[in-house]
Amino acid sequence: MRLLLDENLSESIAQGIKSAFPETAHVRRVLGAGASDRLVWSRAASERESLVTLDEDFQALSLTLGSPPKVILIDAHNPTTARIIQLLLERSAAIHAFGESTESTILVLRIPRM
Repeated sequence: MRLLLDENLSESIAQGIKSAFPETAHVRRVLGAGASDRLVWSRAASERESLVTLDEDFQALSLTLGSPPKVILIDAHNPTTARIIQLLLERSAAIHAFGESTESTILVLRIPRM
């Protein structure tokens, strides 16, 4: 499964989840800093990547434009990079199943407040 990490996520996440998601890319690496949401959306759709984000704007785009791409929304208040990596690895089976689903377009992964 190919993931595209949104600009609001650390580039180091790609390395941290490489064992479960070896084809992960980061927006800043493939589109540069400051890419518009629409450009990110188009990239993820054309490359068949699922977009991983903290930004609810992509959830709204998904509801408006449909899939592809699929959206993995991390619902968390100020999560650390380490916690995001942990979450993605812990939920890797669910993420892979989401990627294979023909019906699901948005997956919300919650990190509870401590």
